[in-house]
Amino acid sequence: MLDEDYSSWYRSGAAPAEPESEFRSDYSEAWWSSSEPEVQPKPKSRRWRWIGALLGVVLLIIASAYLFHGIGERTPKPEANAPAQQIPGTEDIVTDADTDSLPRAETGTGVTMTLAPKPEGEALSLQEIYRECLPSVVAIRTTKNQLSGSLGTGIVMTADGYIITNAHVLDGAKSVTVTILADETEHEAKLVGTDSVSDLAVLKIEAQNLKPAVFGQSDTLQVGDDVIAIGNPLGTELNGTMTNGIVSAINRNVIFGGHSMTLIQTNAAINEGNSGGPLINEHGQVVGVTNMKAFTTGVEGICFAIPTSVIRPVVDALIADGQVNGRASIGIVIGALDAAAAEYYDLPQGLYVESVAEGSDAEKQGIQPGDIVTAVNGQAVTTTYEVNAIKESFSVGDTMTLTIYRDGETFDVTVTLMDTNDIY
Repeated sequence: MLDEDYSSWYRSGAAPAEPESEFRSDYSEAWWSSSEPEVQPKPKSRRWRWIGALLGVVLLIIASAYLFHGIGERTPKPEANAPAQQIPGTEDIVTDADTDSLPRAETGTGVTMTLAPKPEGEALSLQEIYRECLPSVVAIRTTKNQLSGSLGTGIVMTADGYIITNAHVLDGAKSVTVTILADETEHEAKLVGTDSVSDLAVLKIEAQNLKPAVFGQSDTLQVGDDVIAIGNPLGTELNGTMTNGIVSAINRNVIFGGHSMTLIQTNAAINEGNSGGPLINEHGQVVGVTNMKAFTTGVEGICFAIPTSVIRPVVDALIADGQVNGRASIGIVIGALDAAAAEYYDLPQGLYVESVAEGSDAEKQGIQPGDIVTAVNGQAVTTTYEVNAIKESFSVGDTMTLTIYRDGETFDVTVTLMDTNDIY
């Protein structure tokens, strides 16, 4: 958790894909301050007063590298004490990558992802890992309009052209070009499927004899293991950059885009443009897909990757159906309530409800923004991880009982879980 005195922000965008000379390439930046938001309480109610005391979890979603705009268009940076525009600590997805304009590839081909066991032999040298893995790394270039596009990274999954990357790399894309780094050949890509909940997407190019990456088992990782990242930071001139570090933490619960993601934390340097690239273990196996980093004053080396234990079922679902079906959702976005704030304002420990999805059963049952969830099925909860752990044992159509605190009263609400695709 970052200290409130830090000025912190999300920063996203994509590397300029060699725009016309009359247009100047600039970073597109958006800042969110972790300072106290200006929220006015309702008369005779303190249900909103505690929001200002929440601390911000500040993460950078690395949306390829940086956006390029005509005439040097740039998003202005707000003052350090500007109010927070996103409250951290959410449970259900609230945003989706806009990929409707992309040509679609065939689904239901029967292709699946496999994870290889960790070899028992000696570790490879960094040079050996780079030589072995670079042919399985690609550069991804998207076009959004005549003046805008993005660059990211991808991983070759099959010899005939299935490519794994991040969903946010493709956001807003009208077309996608994949460049094989090993021989610099370019291929127009079609979208197999995208899943914003996990920030994963699968592309398909018409190619043969590509070198697939070897995907390893992220569950075998331990804190302190050596890892490397290969990607395309800041655009085409730095394609194929390798950085190295260690696994800093495993099963790190991170919030982005209204969803709680369980990620690998590493200090291997990841920059704009690395999104969708591989995090590789000491045996040359891909154990994660890099997707975000912490970005604020005084913070360095806090980067994240999606583990292969999460990647495999999502990729299999995308190739089979183009989307992930059957994922149960409560239909609320919830955030952690700071213990000090709860004590100061005489509020119960729990999770505040930031928003309720339109059309969800949670909305039908009367759950409201500002409510505090203190328990799920009788089990006290104070983190989104605890809520997700309970929810994972249920399916679409099952019910969960939420204990709600509102304006000094506590009561139970029974909610039917719905498919995420039906309400978001």
